[in-house]
Amino acid sequence: MSQHYYISPRFIDKLAVHITKNFLDIPHVRVPLILGIHGRKGEGKSFQCELVFERMGIEAVHMSSGELESPDAGDPARLIRLRYRETAEMIRVKGKMCVLMINDLDAGAGRFDERTQYTVNTQLVHGTLMNIADNPTNVQLPGSYDSQPIHRVPIIVTGNDFSTLYAPLTRDGRMSKFYWEPNREDRIGIVSGIFHGDGLSSGEIEQLIDTFDNQAIDFFSALRSRIYDEQIRKFIYDIGIDRVSSRVVNSKQGPPKFETPNFSISRLIEFGELIKAEQQRLELSGLAREYNQVPSLTSPASNTNTNTNSNSHIPTPDQPQANHKAPLSNPVISESTSPKVANGLNQCQIGQHNGSKKPLDLGLDLETQEQIGELLAQGYRLTLEYGNERRVKNNAWKSGNPLPENNVSEAIAALTERLGEHKGEYVRLIGIDTKAKRRVIEKIIQRP
Repeated sequence: MSQHYYISPRFIDKLAVHITKNFLDIPHVRVPLILGIHGRKGEGKSFQCELVFERMGIEAVHMSSGELESPDAGDPARLIRLRYRETAEMIRVKGKMCVLMINDLDAGAGRFDERTQYTVNTQLVHGTLMNIADNPTNVQLPGSYDSQPIHRVPIIVTGNDFSTLYAPLTRDGRMSKFYWEPNREDRIGIVSGIFHGDGLSSGEIEQLIDTFDNQAIDFFSALRSRIYDEQIRKFIYDIGIDRVSSRVVNSKQGPPKFETPNFSISRLIEFGELIKAEQQRLELSGLAREYNQVPSLTSPASNTNTNTNSNSHIPTPDQPQANHKAPLSNPVISESTSPKVANGLNQCQIGQHNGSKKPLDLGLDLETQEQIGELLAQGYRLTLEYGNERRVKNNAWKSGNPLPENNVSEAIAALTERLGEHKGEYVRLIGIDTKAKRRVIEKIIQRP
């Protein structure tokens, strides 16, 4: 399988070192049992693992995130122990390297927000993996005890956001972390493997990558599959849509054969734009995000004449959210203008000019200044994130230093200064609840 596919040198190096080190007995060296491979969706983490396993002659026993929950308490934890012992037995019987691989661990065991149900099984899965990492040769099944040590089994886990896992599981003594983000050389190699035999030159491969430089690796695999749609559509209507089932399933004529389609670069770009448009329509719908919205943290502001309710903040489609973060279904500070700042904070505290109560004239709108006051008054930490257009599309924002916490005017002044330092970039205001360790607001306050 791997003869036409590209394996990243960085990827194979990380896996080979981790797996080999777990099969060696190095005196006075503590080797983490688990290797956590994380990164954004669709970058080929699992597939690269399979290629490395094949290259090294390693057998893998697989588990998926769907097996980490059950109606019966304790079942997933028992299954992990069972699969681990089975893998150890394979090593003993076959005399070759074997690994236990758990795909999308964060999807099955991660806690994304207050809506994610945190069950007994979730706790037991974390506890079991921690126990195995600490005692890799003494893994027992419930109800039985075997005093004979078993073989140590390296565990490979993949996921998008390991910050959603129980923190002690991811500590360095138990888990080595590897963030997989293919560079340009990796992308060229992987995409060349996807289109191997389709007649594309290296220059055309690079042109295709540059045209869709913000897309993940699975985009190009989907693009190649999309090229076959016309032939399949022609096949369906040639034989009749009512006869497709009998022709494709258990047909005496054998499976249908298709000619190699036209893989010209212009055609690939045309179909790529169609797939890209479908992605954008999905992002623009935002129905689930709106459906899951919860009320704002800001209490309804009132004055002597009116009572105004703060609206829930629903992020707009041009405010991308990090893939590794939960959707903003956490309570967030409203982006609607509050007629009065919470907790008695008035505009005198925000700034005065010649004795009159006016917001600081520092290029920030009144709404943002009021929100800063609200956030600081409630004890939240404020920081900024920056990014050019490409980083924003990839949800790869750069983090900045926190803003001053003691004085609203100082915070706004520091914010304005940093906006000037990052002209031509997107700037996002972040409010963090340090006690709950979660974000309460993400708001883009500057666009190029």
